[in-house]
Amino acid sequence: MGLLVPPLGLAYIAAVLEEADYSVRIIDAPAMGFTLPRVKDELRRLHPDIVGVTATTSTFNDALSVSVAAKEACPEAVVAIGGPHVSFLPEQTLKQVPSIDIVGIGEGEQTFLDLVQALDAGKGLEGVRGLAYRDGGVVRKNPPRPLIDDLDKLPFPARHLLPMGKYLAFGRRIIAGGVLTSRGCPFNCIFCSSSLLFGKKFRSRSPENVVKEVEVLHNKYKARDIEFFDDLFTLDRSRAMAICREILDRDLEIRWVCSSRVDTIDRELLNTLKKAGCAMIYLGVESGSQHVLNLIRKGTRVEQSVKAIRLAREAGIATIASFVFGIPGETLEEMKQTIRLAKSLNPDYAQFSIATPYPGTQLYCMAKEQGLIVKDDWSEYTVLKPILATKEFTTNDLEKIILDAYKQFYIRPRYILKHIKEGHMNIVAHALRFLLSSHKLRALNFSQESRSSSAPLGHPT
Repeated sequence: MGLLVPPLGLAYIAAVLEEADYSVRIIDAPAMGFTLPRVKDELRRLHPDIVGVTATTSTFNDALSVSVAAKEACPEAVVAIGGPHVSFLPEQTLKQVPSIDIVGIGEGEQTFLDLVQALDAGKGLEGVRGLAYRDGGVVRKNPPRPLIDDLDKLPFPARHLLPMGKYLAFGRRIIAGGVLTSRGCPFNCIFCSSSLLFGKKFRSRSPENVVKEVEVLHNKYKARDIEFFDDLFTLDRSRAMAICREILDRDLEIRWVCSSRVDTIDRELLNTLKKAGCAMIYLGVESGSQHVLNLIRKGTRVEQSVKAIRLAREAGIATIASFVFGIPGETLEEMKQTIRLAKSLNPDYAQFSIATPYPGTQLYCMAKEQGLIVKDDWSEYTVLKPILATKEFTTNDLEKIILDAYKQFYIRPRYILKHIKEGHMNIVAHALRFLLSSHKLRALNFSQESRSSSAPLGHPT
């Protein structure tokens, strides 16, 4: 969908290393348009002592290619990899890929600093918590690292090392103002690994610290659109209100988007968010079937979603509602029920996904135990391609249902006319182009695109 955002995880690690007086460079190959040969050329030129690579599940194969290229370009360099995918499969990663020396597990800032300091001092890695590594022919896994308790102590991400003018939202260049204000999630959704990676405890930065970073983005990088990347920006209601007050007190003329659960917002909070510049809120509706909501352990009710979308609309905040298909135990009729709910709610934008068993999640464990996984190519774990098949549905059923969902929601005359009038048709057009190219529906052609600069940022999938 023309969405390309800064790698904040790498930028946080870089900031911590720079604070300790180490020299760091970031190669954001997707943003800079670098091919693998170009990455190798850059590595030869920089000749680093340590190469760090990050990987989600869907990008894992690319990360492996980069790791191999790094070893070929710099044979003496230590190659380390981190990110959610390898955090849950550290031993498997090391056994599978000889070019990877070390796997970082979980939060990377302090772990990577300790790793660099240990290597710098010529010490072994046995004392560095949060690592798995190859010791001769043996794969070793150290004890886990405690989570960072005080997030205010972390320096702001090293954005000066990123190509800040290269990022995209819905196909248009933006100054990417992404901010992570909290970590951890106390909820139990079976398809989400956040609480497993960052803990069940909700850890948050202070409102003053958050808005100071926003101010840096606004003043130094001229960012006018900010996205709060938190899973649950509104979980702590009083803190969300305090962040809004800080924004207002500092007269920051910004628009911003955030994510929430449908059961953590109310009219007063939404009105305050709007007053402070919130243009859009991302809500995990997930399903129109209460049975499915219970299966995924969402902990919400369908009627709460109806109320949340209505309250956001009344507050003047645009909504992105997310929906998921393909939960084991879900029927095709329940999936159609979800499509009907999406159309009935009529959020400004809808995101339809296929339940994907990411390593570490309860869904992954369940699917492995029941033999439901039919694809083992990590590059297909994109939430748009079916990975599971059950007695209730096949992968072909899922491909048809997600296509039908996008068609029924977005190809509605009233919906298209509304967005043309609001000047947001460029976002709809990019969504449809993405849909059509993904599913090879060449017969349709939605090329109209507004040039308005008022279209809000989207949310990363």
